[in-house]
Amino acid sequence: MSAISAGFVGAGFMGDVHTRAARANGARLAGLVGSTPERGEAAARRLGVERAYPDLEAMLADPSIDVVHVLSPNALHAEQALAVIESGKNVVCEKPLAIGSAAAAALVEAAEGAGMVNAVPFAYRFHPMVREARSRTHGQRILTVDARYLQDWLADGSDDWRVDPAAGGRSRAFADIGSHLVDMIEFVTGERIIRLVARSSTAFPERGGREVLTEDAVALLLELEGGGIGTALVSQVATGRKNQLAFEVATDGASFAFDQEHPDDLWVGLAEGGLALARDAARLSPDAARLSIVPVGHPLGYLDAFTAFVGDVYAAIAGEVRDGLPTFRDGLRAARLTDAVLASIDRDGWTDTSPEPID
Repeated sequence: MSAISAGFVGAGFMGDVHTRAARANGARLAGLVGSTPERGEAAARRLGVERAYPDLEAMLADPSIDVVHVLSPNALHAEQALAVIESGKNVVCEKPLAIGSAAAAALVEAAEGAGMVNAVPFAYRFHPMVREARSRTHGQRILTVDARYLQDWLADGSDDWRVDPAAGGRSRAFADIGSHLVDMIEFVTGERIIRLVARSSTAFPERGGREVLTEDAVALLLELEGGGIGTALVSQVATGRKNQLAFEVATDGASFAFDQEHPDDLWVGLAEGGLALARDAARLSPDAARLSIVPVGHPLGYLDAFTAFVGDVYAAIAGEVRDGLPTFRDGLRAARLTDAVLASIDRDGWTDTSPEPID
């Protein structure tokens, strides 16, 4: 596969993550667009990107760029991703794919109609032990799911652009990290969530001297299409929890638990007791073994999972097919589940979340 030439829109934390992953996959870091030309220049120097473009239009005019990573604030995703597609370039767009499912559906239609590779970084799918859990639960009867995504970076009452609905959207905690959690539930179980009831809370009525209109935490009760039931808790104010995405799935014959803060193990619960299955490629399913790139005992983490995600995107651009690559359709699914969560909160009751057609 010849080197991919990549461009990046945005230069915050995700700019660091995406450029590291692209570099690790042998890409040419061709260009970057910042929130201002000056910030773009500084970020390009810091991240080792060849040049900074004054704006997205200038980047898209460069015929040498194969793929653009859209990493800007949420409210800009749909407009910028659509511009990338219309320029004839492949696109990776951070989640949420769009503010609202209607805009997300339009992006799916545009990307697929143009024949461009499109992806959303649900990168936690790329932990080998997540793939192992998936291989062991698929085809089994799912009885229960217990899932959580807990962070504490807003537990001190501080402010951030994501708090503002104009920049981040009406949902904050759920759209930001809950989207990862519901994607994980459906990816691992192989079943859709068909209905849910949600409650939300806002721990701080004000941040940065302005009223807070987005949620700090969301709790869900959910039902899967096979009849299984589950719970999901999302919080950005869980003191002491830095980035815990964890789940436990109970099937007819066994239970499986994963915690991305300890990603090299999968807990397997059996009638005779539980055991920790280590990330040993010789004992894993083929898909998990593919992602287990160093021997057991050499830890793999978040950046490794993200690098694997970007590697599969670039492989798709080269014409390969990789199982489990999250596309704009997965981003649309997350947007629809976010809409359903907000609807459930508004109406104080159950909301149907059965899969819908694109149009």
